[in-house]
Amino acid sequence: MPPLSSIRPVIRASARNRLGGRPPTTLPKKLRVPMSAYVVDCAVYVDGERVEGRWAHDAAIEEVRRRGEGFVWIGLHEPSDEQINGIAETFGLHELAVEDAVNAHQRPKLERYDDTLFMVLKTVCYVGHAEPTTANELVETGEVMVFVGRDFVITVRHGRHSGLRDVRHKLEADPEQLALGPASVLHAITDHVVDAYLDVTEAIEDDIDEMEAEVFTPRSTMDAEQIYVMKREVLELRRAVMPLVAPMRKLTEGYSSLVPHEVRSYFRNVDDHLSTVAERVAGFNEILTTLVDAMLARISMRQNNDMRKITAYAGLISVPTMIAGIYGMNFDSMPELHWNFGYPMVIILIGLICGALYRNFRRNGWL
Repeated sequence: MPPLSSIRPVIRASARNRLGGRPPTTLPKKLRVPMSAYVVDCAVYVDGERVEGRWAHDAAIEEVRRRGEGFVWIGLHEPSDEQINGIAETFGLHELAVEDAVNAHQRPKLERYDDTLFMVLKTVCYVGHAEPTTANELVETGEVMVFVGRDFVITVRHGRHSGLRDVRHKLEADPEQLALGPASVLHAITDHVVDAYLDVTEAIEDDIDEMEAEVFTPRSTMDAEQIYVMKREVLELRRAVMPLVAPMRKLTEGYSSLVPHEVRSYFRNVDDHLSTVAERVAGFNEILTTLVDAMLARISMRQNNDMRKITAYAGLISVPTMIAGIYGMNFDSMPELHWNFGYPMVIILIGLICGALYRNFRRNGWL
C-alpha cells in the first residue's frame, strides 16, 4: 500500500482535451493539497467488514479488484477541481458529473453514466430559535453527491451539517447490510437525508401551530412579514424534497442493475417516508397561505376600525367648528349676537349635538 504522500493529483480531463490530447502532466507544487484536507475517509469493505489499514484511493480500488470482491467508499468534503481530478481519473467518473459534484447548488437528481450512477441530494437542518415568529432563518441546506459503481462509492459533501460519519458507523455496525454492496451505502445515505426531512417538518409543524395560535389571538403583535419568512423557509424545504420524488421512484423500480433487488425493498421504505414529507410540505404551504390571508384580512379590519374612529371623531369636531365658524364671521345683524344668553345657548347646543352624535357612533360600533 503506497503512502498518502505519494498521491499526485493531475489536471482534469477537460484541460487535457484542450491541450490537444497530450499526456496529462502533474500539477505544480503550489496546487498539491494533502489528501487529508479534502478526503474525510477512504475505506475498503469486504463481506461487510472494513479492511484494516489506511488507504489511498488508487491503492484501495486496486486491492478490491485484486480480491475480486468488496468495494471502496471514499468520502470527500467540498473538493476543488484539482483535488477531485485524481480520484475522477482513477474511477473513470464522467466529467459532467464531476463538474456538478464540485459546483454546489445542484437540483436533486439521479443520472446514469455508463456503469456509474450519480445522485444529488439536498440536506436540510432545522435552526432552532426561542421565538419562531421573530426568526430570520429556520432551515439551512447543504448537498450530498453520490457516485455509485460496481465496486466503489464516492460521496461529495457541501455544507456544515451534511456529515455522513454517523451513517458510516451505523453501516459498519451492520455487516449484513453493508455486504449488499455499494447500493446499500446509497440507501443508507438517502434514508439519512429523508429522516432529516421528517425531523425538520415536525419542527416546522410546531412553529406553524404556534404562528396559527398567534394569528388568531386578540390584540396579537404578530405581523405578516413573519409568516412570509416561514413561507420562504417552507419553499426552501420544498425545493429540496419535491425534485427528489422522481429519482427515488426510479431506484425502487429497477432503474439500474447497480441497485440489486435486495436493496430495492429498502428504497421503497425511503420512498414512503419521502412521500409523507412531500404531503406535509404541501400542507404547510396551504396553511401558510391561509394564515397570510387571515393576517391581511385582520389588518384590513383593523384599518377599517381605525378609519371609523377617525371619521367619528372628525364628525364630532366638525359640529363646534361649524358653529364657531358661523359666529366668527363678524356680522352685526346676526341672531342672538347681542343677547346675554347667546353664548351659553350655543355651548349647550354644541354639547347636545356632539352628545347625540357620540351616542349614535357608540351604538353603531364606531367608537
